[in-house]
Amino acid sequence: MEQESEVYTPKILKNGPGGPIFTTNDLLRLIVPLLIEQLLATTVGMADTMMVSRCGEAAVSGVSLVDMINNLIINLLAALATGGAVVVSQYLGAGRKKETDDSAGQLVLLSLLLGLGLGLFSWALARPMLRLFYGSIEADVLDAGVRYLQVTALSYPFLALYNAGAAIFRSMGNSKISMQISLLMNAINIVGNAVCIFGLNMYVEGVAWPTVISRALAAALILAACGRKSNTVQARMTLRVDGGLARRILGIGIPSAFENSLFQAGRIVVVSMISLFGTVQIAANAVANNLDGMGCIPGQAISLAMITVVGRCVGAQDNEQAAAYARRLLKWTYLTMGLFNGAILLFIKPLVGIYALSGETMELAILLVRIHCGCGLLLWPVAFVLPNALRAANDVRFTMTVSVLSMAVWRLGFSYLLGVQMGYGAVGVWIAMVIDWICRSACFVGRFRSGVWKTKYLA
Repeated sequence: MEQESEVYTPKILKNGPGGPIFTTNDLLRLIVPLLIEQLLATTVGMADTMMVSRCGEAAVSGVSLVDMINNLIINLLAALATGGAVVVSQYLGAGRKKETDDSAGQLVLLSLLLGLGLGLFSWALARPMLRLFYGSIEADVLDAGVRYLQVTALSYPFLALYNAGAAIFRSMGNSKISMQISLLMNAINIVGNAVCIFGLNMYVEGVAWPTVISRALAAALILAACGRKSNTVQARMTLRVDGGLARRILGIGIPSAFENSLFQAGRIVVVSMISLFGTVQIAANAVANNLDGMGCIPGQAISLAMITVVGRCVGAQDNEQAAAYARRLLKWTYLTMGLFNGAILLFIKPLVGIYALSGETMELAILLVRIHCGCGLLLWPVAFVLPNALRAANDVRFTMTVSVLSMAVWRLGFSYLLGVQMGYGAVGVWIAMVIDWICRSACFVGRFRSGVWKTKYLA
């Protein structure tokens, strides 16, 4: 793995005035590994759910409820990595080598501190957290959730370090190294799940401990790779917080973290509404979320690439190329998400049939997947990929405001109205989700077309 990454060192920033910052090949070298990495991550999530489904619907429900909290943590860590990636990309685009290396080192340090804090908090308060969010769930579901959360919380520091390393390599235009490490990490996870669940007859811990081990190994490997002298960006590892660089990273990371955490907290509140309707709807929602994640893989991959591409252009003070690349990546998102979601809709019954579900649960899961994939074809790219172009140009307050208000008014408000008050249950919640997407799409498209985002970056 080390030898292969040294052979290819991307040189995406072109010499000469007015030349393209990225070629098509550069973009593909960045996006394709990200696509594979996202596919691996989502596949492992599906494998976790399928394997733990052998332990019963209470186990599936408990794990799915904790995964909502895990997603909250993951998004907090990812928001910090996004802030670091934007700053590193901008400095790299501006040709400021020292600040580039120093900001990469600060990203690693800040990620470690955040991961340790979140891990300790979640481990110590696992049961109170689950009671706070899902107070009405059945006792066996609560027990499964507590056992799963306490183990997975141990992996948060390792995940934070891996995210930081992956963000640094993406800023260089090299997503290949993180894909290779992710391949190993997910292979260990899947094999470990199978051994623990089917071989050792473990309960929900059987899909938790392999996660901890695989993330620890991934963190060690990517940090070792970050220290290579052949890298375009050489992260200067330190235990001292640099106030100026930290403020710059957190200036992007904190609004993104606030936005992402409130978004995920809103999703937890929504799932707590679904939990009022019983285990069948909780399990159907969990399975539908797994399959819907498959349809979003291309969008998630390209949204990560959007940070690097637009951030590099903004750092080079070439807003016209930034806008052109943003539009181009958005077109690629529509094309690839159309292929993925179309395939899911075409083979929806055999895909849902993989899970060990009762007939009622299976039918509900199929309906939820159809709502998500059908609407996601049109709305998801502009609702969730386009805003990363704005973030990469430091327009983070606008994206935060839109996301928070849209979640509060449309997703939460209409989930309660349609799901609880009008009795549509999980279906009503998912309709409210689509209304939220429509609001986000209108706001982000309008902001991008206005060009206001071009005025936010200060060198």
